[in-house]
Amino acid sequence: MLKLAKTSLLAVAVMATSVVASDILVTVNGKNITKQDAQAFVSASAPQANFMELAPDEKKMVTERLIEKVLFTELAAQEGIDKKPEFKRNMEKIRDELLVNMWMKEQMDNAIVSESEAKAFYDKNAEKFMEKASMHARHILLKNEKDAQDIIDTLKPLKGEALKAKFIELAKAKSTGPSAPNGGDLGTFSKGQMVPEFSKAVWALENGQITTKPVKTQFGYHVIYLETKTEAKPASYEKVKDKIVTSLKQQQFTVKIKEVAKELKSKAKIVDMTEEVNTNKK
Repeated sequence: MLKLAKTSLLAVAVMATSVVASDILVTVNGKNITKQDAQAFVSASAPQANFMELAPDEKKMVTERLIEKVLFTELAAQEGIDKKPEFKRNMEKIRDELLVNMWMKEQMDNAIVSESEAKAFYDKNAEKFMEKASMHARHILLKNEKDAQDIIDTLKPLKGEALKAKFIELAKAKSTGPSAPNGGDLGTFSKGQMVPEFSKAVWALENGQITTKPVKTQFGYHVIYLETKTEAKPASYEKVKDKIVTSLKQQQFTVKIKEVAKELKSKAKIVDMTEEVNTNKK
């Protein structure tokens, strides 16, 4: 179940959008609650979540919270909460924080990274974008070592496609593992993802080879066939381009904010009251 935290005004994204009838989820005393409102509410506590992709009961929960928010807001206004000095002071704080947040967002949005800059960064730092070594293998899982060795002895004389075809046939007929119906296919997995004994044995194979001895693990005895093995290598530029652009924009943003802060401080009249207090005490 999606965990939804209590949201403050600042936690909700500020968006100026035109509302069409299809965007409205419900109206409460004439006030529209839209899909955009629901998405903002969800994003505040689960940034990667999409309201429209939630389960029906989760959508209903979000809508109920938004309905309650409207009703509580009306009740608070009726009771004069917005007239209280404390409310006005807090609104000023929220206004200041919102101003800064929106200004910061503009600076980030205005950062520009060219294709050549992104590609140059990739070329210089390709080793930072490594894809893990991986392999695609099949196995036949058996309860005892003798049965596993008998299968190995049957497969030993075969090579190439004949070996693969026979392995798949025996996996379907003999394997006790859940992958048996798929010919023992384990799919693609990274180095070290399997239990140590299995990982060590499969990594020692070459493409198209089987283990010459049964491999014992906590699950039983394995006969392993390696389809393909891929060594660790840098990810392609296209795969990591967006991540690089975002990182470089963040760097630009950080530098600019420091420069602007330094300039503003140099022009501002700043009095450190703690220093004056300490001086007067002496």
